[in-house]
Amino acid sequence: MALPFLFDFWAYEHQLAPEGDWATWVILGGRGAGKTRAGSEWVRMQVEGDGPTDTGRARRVALVGETVDQVREVMIFGESGILACSPPDRKPVWEAGRKRLVWPNGAIAQVFSAHEPEALRGPQFDAAWVDEIGCAAIDKGTNQPNRFVDVKSSESGLPYASNGQRDDYLQQQYYRAMLSYWNDPTHNPVSPLYGAPMVDMGGACAWAWDTRPFPAFPNARALWSDGANYARGHWLNGRVSSRALASVVAEICDDAGLQHYDIRDLRGVVSGYTIDQISDARAALQPLMLRYGFDAVERDGRLQFRMRDGDDAAPLDEERLAISEDLDGRIERLRAAESELSGRVRVNFIEADGDFDVVAEEANMPDDTLRGVSQSELPLAMTRGEGRHVAKRWLNEARVARESLRFALPPSRLSLGAGDVVSLDGESGTEHFRIDSVELGVHQIIEAARILPATYEAVPYEEDTPAHRAFAAPSPVETLFLDLPLMRGDELPHAPHIATTAKSWPGSVAVYDSVSDGNYSLNRLLSRPATIGVTETALHAAPSGRFDDGPALQVRLISGAFESVPEEAMLSGANLIAIGDGTPGNWELLQFGEAELIAPDTWWLRHRLRGQLGTDALIPGQWPAGSWVVRLGDGVEQIDLASAARDVARHYRIGPAQRGYDDPSYRHHVEAFAGNGLRPYRPCHLRAVPEANGDLSLTWVRRTRIDGDGWDQPEVPLGEEQEQYLLRVQQGASVVREMTLDVPVWIYDAAAQATDGLSGPYEIAVAQVSARFGPGPFARIALEA
Repeated sequence: MALPFLFDFWAYEHQLAPEGDWATWVILGGRGAGKTRAGSEWVRMQVEGDGPTDTGRARRVALVGETVDQVREVMIFGESGILACSPPDRKPVWEAGRKRLVWPNGAIAQVFSAHEPEALRGPQFDAAWVDEIGCAAIDKGTNQPNRFVDVKSSESGLPYASNGQRDDYLQQQYYRAMLSYWNDPTHNPVSPLYGAPMVDMGGACAWAWDTRPFPAFPNARALWSDGANYARGHWLNGRVSSRALASVVAEICDDAGLQHYDIRDLRGVVSGYTIDQISDARAALQPLMLRYGFDAVERDGRLQFRMRDGDDAAPLDEERLAISEDLDGRIERLRAAESELSGRVRVNFIEADGDFDVVAEEANMPDDTLRGVSQSELPLAMTRGEGRHVAKRWLNEARVARESLRFALPPSRLSLGAGDVVSLDGESGTEHFRIDSVELGVHQIIEAARILPATYEAVPYEEDTPAHRAFAAPSPVETLFLDLPLMRGDELPHAPHIATTAKSWPGSVAVYDSVSDGNYSLNRLLSRPATIGVTETALHAAPSGRFDDGPALQVRLISGAFESVPEEAMLSGANLIAIGDGTPGNWELLQFGEAELIAPDTWWLRHRLRGQLGTDALIPGQWPAGSWVVRLGDGVEQIDLASAARDVARHYRIGPAQRGYDDPSYRHHVEAFAGNGLRPYRPCHLRAVPEANGDLSLTWVRRTRIDGDGWDQPEVPLGEEQEQYLLRVQQGASVVREMTLDVPVWIYDAAAQATDGLSGPYEIAVAQVSARFGPGPFARIALEA
């Protein structure tokens, strides 16, 4: 049966070598992409001929990997290795002593380690299969860089002597060592034949960069079941942007102008660090020192940074310590009161590998009876496991440091200073102390706090899956500006309202504004979408002040919902909506009592009150289907606008608050607002009574936009600076007479009518005037001359 061994028949397209005259073929893919199988089958294609003993295209092949063991276990003996892929009559023989495969046709594949590049010189290879570089982020991963943890894989396992703990720092050091070694011309000379280095690190492939977006992978476990392997795996996603602790400290020192410092002892990886205000280098270093456990000490004019690990302790002999009058004996032992300790340590930090939310972890002693809590905030990104480890270390340090020593050093030990660790042998064994302060005098008096070196050792800890919110693509925000009259009475009368919604609500919406299309500043953050919809039937004109029980108004909502309310609630202002054409100033306010859901997001609105709050002047013959509807209430807010900016065009950019205003999801608006909260209401009850002498007597009733609902006063409040009206006599489009009045009465005498030369139909219009807004809507009466 030859079919199972015909790879061209079974292979995916990306597993087959490309056509053409190429020199190097690179396969990029994550775990399970079939890279090893593709490499094994390609080697077969090079060495095998038509028959088992026929010569193929290649006689000598190099198999190059990180180590010889890696080549043997993965590329040769692995589940997808060369031996597993070869048919019985063409299967090569492994010669362990010579580290090579030999085919029946005489072809040879020699195994090489990338750590011995000089061994590649000499043999005249026809082809080579080279594996990628990579190391898992796991304790002692460099012992076996090809090992990985995956419970579903038969190759799952820990590197030699590993405790299985995640270790991003070791993975980072692996790549640093690889790149620094091969980028050194001493180790990677340039060939005089082809003018390039022996190993082209510019084309090196690192295992592994996953095309799945971080942090959705690895945190969306319901979507990708291998997410649990990430913490101790080979992935570089989410790690490549991390910085070595030493490099961060060096950058802070350089920025501070410090030239003489030593960072060689620092170990650790900084996933993220925020300095949100201007500070000195000491303040910038302190959170790092607390998190990673290191000290800064001065030695011979150089600032040295040392890990608090208790290593290299200097042994002291109590009998050889100096005798000082300032001490009671050679050594004074001190112990702080237990009441000064906190029973619990809590640390707040930014959770790494997820949504970067601020979280907290804490530690306490199981038998602790103290109630005090010590809390600290670190502007650093850490996993929850790292946060727990830090809290436990702080708690242990504080407990152990209750014990301290004071002693005097003899002249022979004056080299010891702050930050050094000393050890003393006692009845209970060897104790370690870190020198905290040095008092110079006749003798050098030392104060040292006790430490336990085991406190600083890496210990296994459980890692939790970071919090992860599903990614929502930023979609444009639908925005409506509404320049409305006063509704409650406490609004800014000149400022417009804004209503926003989106197909996928981004959590919050930012409104930026500017006098030009640039230099924007934040105006408003909107945390809730408004109830917005579009009419699917026309709404015909109806009188204000009476219930409109005509055909139901059908509205399809984009967001939100409606509900029915009793008439008592309507008369108290409930269910107030705006209907308009979408322009800022053209909105009628109305109320409804009955709302019926007739289809998904589609409602019938009945029992309406039209033209509320002075918008009766804006009722058209009909609002056509496709008009906008906005429920006024939650999600509808006023924006900030200076009174002097009325009627001045301003630029607005509106979109998801998590993104900048220059993001493509933002929409650009240019709007000017009249400030309709200042607009006087239209006068009512305009009447014209002809007199016997030919005069025409006109009267009307003033309305108010402020506190006009009271019934206990004979007249409504004025609401404007003064009572003033603008009256016009119009014939067609021509204004034949215009005058300003301060009372709601005017006599159009016969002589004036004759002077105006009116003939046929004409119109008289009256509007109340505001000193800030100008004339409001006109009340009109049609007459015949």
